[in-house]
Amino acid sequence: MAYTTSDFRRGLKIEWEGKPYEVIDFQHTKVAQGQATVRTKLKDLITGRVLEVNFRSGERFEKPDLEEKKAQFLYKEGGRFVFMDLEEYDQIYVDKKEVGEAEKYLTENLEVSLLFYKGKIIGIELPKVVELKVVSAEPGVKGDTVGSATKSATLETGLVIQVPLFVNEGDIVRVDTRTGEYVERAG
Repeated sequence: MAYTTSDFRRGLKIEWEGKPYEVIDFQHTKVAQGQATVRTKLKDLITGRVLEVNFRSGERFEKPDLEEKKAQFLYKEGGRFVFMDLEEYDQIYVDKKEVGEAEKYLTENLEVSLLFYKGKIIGIELPKVVELKVVSAEPGVKGDTVGSATKSATLETGLVIQVPLFVNEGDIVRVDTRTGEYVERAG
């Protein structure tokens, strides 16, 4: 199946110059007496780099050979992370390099999507929000509530975030995996 520039939408995955890309943003433009073009921002799904590229209107792209598998994080073993395929129950070993920033949010039994390109793992898609335990937090200073006062807290995965003063050691907090920011205290 092939796509053209008229199929572009945010999140569409295309193959261009032999690599898989995701369309982050696009804009159709037409210059007087010139051919229409499409200005795009593409994210390289292998390296994570974002490129700005102009294409001629109507240009064709192949659908990349991508596969997504639902998996559950089991444990970390040395420099590798072990996941269980939730359909076939096979163990999948993923190197730290492929896990990347997702490492800060991985807790035992967390369900994720593993993204494969031509049979090789290229990334991990996390849930939008995860729950993590606060293992250390500075004490909140009484009376220090001007505006939205925050303090640093270290979570069970080693991630350090800013939290409101009322969050204490041992609390479970919800964290947005896209921004790394505190969302709320889990009830």
